[in-house]
Amino acid sequence: MAQPTGLADPQSHTSPTTAVVEQADITPIATDPRPALTVTVTVTDDQGTSVTVTDASRVLALDVSTGFPAAKDLPLVTVNGHQLNAEAIVNLRPTVILTDTTLGSWDAMLQLRDTGVPVVVVTHKRGMDTNSAIVHDVAAALGVPEQGRALADRVDREIAATTEAISRLAPAEPDRKLRVVFLYLRGQAGVYHLFGEGSGADSLITALGAVDVATEVGVDGMRPVNPEALTRAKPDVILMMSKGLESVGGAEGALEVPGIAQTQAGERRRFVDVSKHQVLGFGPLTASVLDGLARALYAPEGS
Repeated sequence: MAQPTGLADPQSHTSPTTAVVEQADITPIATDPRPALTVTVTVTDDQGTSVTVTDASRVLALDVSTGFPAAKDLPLVTVNGHQLNAEAIVNLRPTVILTDTTLGSWDAMLQLRDTGVPVVVVTHKRGMDTNSAIVHDVAAALGVPEQGRALADRVDREIAATTEAISRLAPAEPDRKLRVVFLYLRGQAGVYHLFGEGSGADSLITALGAVDVATEVGVDGMRPVNPEALTRAKPDVILMMSKGLESVGGAEGALEVPGIAQTQAGERRRFVDVSKHQVLGFGPLTASVLDGLARALYAPEGS
């Protein structure tokens, strides 16, 4: 990241900020990428299932977070949000399916396996520590392990360079570190959740040089917002998805969510929002997402 001028005291900043991820698309390792599988590949997937792949000419990747520009015109194979439509998938004539179980129902996947389509399941866990493993698993299933190693190495280098730059922006003193909480909001449904340890948000916040206060107060995974616990956590910043913030009526509407107005983040309107496709997607865009969030946290005037 080009080093911006950071705030003298990030804890004292007021007003909301939208994080801008400058690199929204993934840059391929190959200059002219073409699907190719010259050998039959047999892998053991995340569920312990032995899967044989003989053709990678029509790859279908299914997860809940894909939304980068290059994927915007891909056919929709879900109904009612995250429910897979087996018929729509079959109509695409995939030769191999990669998925991580974040989409349901699993019965649809079993139907596809019954048709003879290889289904490779990778871990659904997303975090700073799973990037390389997922890249390697996908590359192995498609018969391109060398490209997988090259991509994983590139991702690791980019993340290392970005986190090093963030360390020059983020306060080093423990009492000056930003205290951040990730909230998942769906205003129309009245769904408000804290994301804590093991959710992916924890490792993202830590990589940003901040304190994940949900983990600090003992939130494991995802839990409904408890107003008292949220107030007790004392967040300086509330991180959320842009659509989530929009669903509650923006910054002013967020103050109506139980507990938010009583926090320092609420008092200062210190909300940082980012695209739902980017914030917990991780993978090859991790460094760019960290860069955008770091600017929103530590140099919001220039973000």
